[in-house]
This record gives sequence, structure tokens and C-alpha cells, in this order.
Amino acid sequence: MTDGIRGRWRALPAWARWTLVVYAGGFLEGAGSHVLDLVRGGLHAYAAFGPVPLQVFFVALVVLDPLVAVLTLWMRPSGVRAAGVLMTLDVLANWYVNRSWVQEDPAALLRPVGLLPITVFGAFVLATLRPLLHALNGRDPRCATADLPVARPPLIRKDAGRQSGPHGNGAHR
Repeated sequence: MTDGIRGRWRALPAWARWTLVVYAGGFLEGAGSHVLDLVRGGLHAYAAFGPVPLQVFFVALVVLDPLVAVLTLWMRPSGVRAAGVLMTLDVLANWYVNRSWVQEDPAALLRPVGLLPITVFGAFVLATLRPLLHALNGRDPRCATADLPVARPPLIRKDAGRQSGPHGNGAHR
């Protein structure tokens, strides 16, 4: 039993809450970027991006990125794991697709759009993945926990005054 999503958020340390918000923001920004690409170029917006599986992956990110954002905001460990898998695949796919211009002009990596933010965000997700999972699972000594049962007083029934006896049926023996 938990104290709801607000209680679970309060139980997390501040660094874990901020990390989850950064995860969600990064994945929503990525989803927006992929939606914009699809609006501009249609379903075949990634036709020049290499093999068909990569094209399908980039289109699928329109759905996968927001899904990961929602799961992380709900503080689901599965969302954090999915974030790690998705960013690993996304970084590898983007580096594969852009490998030719990276070899021709490595200084272009310093641009604030393209591979640099994807790579930095991917590194951030992978660097924070394990500590964040520990915090969500209550194994981080710096946090109370997000998933342990909350102490609650026993429920008192409205008809408790009429309850007596070992079976609560009003019979005394």
C-alpha cells in the first residue's frame, strides 16, 4: 500500500525528483522533434537515414519517447529501464546514421543541435540509471522510499460499538 503518487514523489530525494523531471523533459523534446520531422516529411521522413529498421525505429520514437516520459513521471522502475534501453539505441542509431559527416568534419559535433545533445542526454540517462533505480526501489539510504507501505492506523468500523465477542456478531460467550 502506498500513499499515492504525491506521497511517492515526496519520499524520493530531491536529486531523484529532478532526475525524473529531466528524463521526462528530454524524452518529450525528442518526441516533439520526431513529430516535427514526420509533419515536414511525412511517413518517409527518414528515408535517407539508412536501413529500414532504423527508419522504423525513428518513427516509433514518436510513441516510445512519450511513453517513457509518462512512465518515469509515474516513478516506474520499468520506465527508467526503458529510458536506458531507448537512449542507448537512439544514440547508437544516430551515430550510425551520421557517421559519414562526423568523419568528414568532427568539429561539427560541437553544434548545439544534432548529435551533441542526444549524446549528452544519453550519457546522463546511463549515468543516473542505476542510482535512480535504487532510489525508486527504496534501496538508496538517502531516501525514505517510494514503494514501502505507509504506516496507517487500523480502520475503525462505524458499527464498532455494536461489535463484541470474538466473531464480531454481538454474541458473548
